[in-house]
Amino acid sequence: MTVLIREPRPEDPADVEAVVRVRRAAIPFLVTTPAGITHELSAASPAERHRLLLAETPEGVVVGTAEAGLVLDTPEPGHSYLNVHVDPAHRGLGAGGALLRAAEEHLAAAGAVDAYAWVLDEPESRAFAERRGYRTGRSAHFLRLDLAAAALPELPAPLPAGVELRPGSAFAADPRPLYEADAAVSRDEPGDLPVELDDYEDWLEEVWRDPTLDHELTTVALVDGVVAAFSAARTDGAGRYSSAMTGTLRAFRGRGLAKLAKTDSLRRARAAGYGLAFTGNDTGNAPMLAVNEWFGYEICATETRHMKKLGAKK
Repeated sequence: MTVLIREPRPEDPADVEAVVRVRRAAIPFLVTTPAGITHELSAASPAERHRLLLAETPEGVVVGTAEAGLVLDTPEPGHSYLNVHVDPAHRGLGAGGALLRAAEEHLAAAGAVDAYAWVLDEPESRAFAERRGYRTGRSAHFLRLDLAAAALPELPAPLPAGVELRPGSAFAADPRPLYEADAAVSRDEPGDLPVELDDYEDWLEEVWRDPTLDHELTTVALVDGVVAAFSAARTDGAGRYSSAMTGTLRAFRGRGLAKLAKTDSLRRARAAGYGLAFTGNDTGNAPMLAVNEWFGYEICATETRHMKKLGAKK
């Protein structure tokens, strides 16, 4: 069957809802909302050359999506990201291959020399990527916690001397300390490319103003008034919570601050009515995997990073 590849119409709620439906079906471990998709379409820096593509059947049913663009948060130029999602109920129509070709053409025209893609660690998905010239790299786990039933730890009372826990919303007037903490922690995250967050205005637009970032349920740990650790939360307003990033700045590690921040965020999320919690960790990030196991998270899926040099023979 021939599928039509096109870009979504941001002003069309049906297109936005279709992206949400496909992503939720393909990757149910992520927080995906219509407001988040609308923000994705409008907030990307022009230099990123971000493009969202839809695969539509002749009957007008959207069965797959792809997102692609240049990686800007690394000092090495020419790298790009590319992720293809096809509704499992509509595989075998050629949507994935058509989306991939269109996304690769866009990236090559934008000057990308390679593309990095996350692929679910399942035989069909791995074979799809490998047939098209992608080679496997590092992997990461999705983890799930039944938040409604979890035996969450209590927060110590009192907190350690000098430690204060505050919601992310407390920084609404000046989020720069959170940007600086995010930039510092991101440099130490395991990954294929070095990360360098160096544009505060872009961070404000793409991260801080993302409607799925829950400022109230994000928790920041301060030591003597200085941001020392944080646990950022994303929510969908309908019972699903996801840890976007939990980290501690180097000077404050080894004091259990990340656990304190995440405990506070999870407990407040449950009190707010969220019943399912998700997170993701690189399989080589043993310290954070141990923290999440301590909370009761269980691995629910694995994905593998794949890379292809653009222009390589398929």
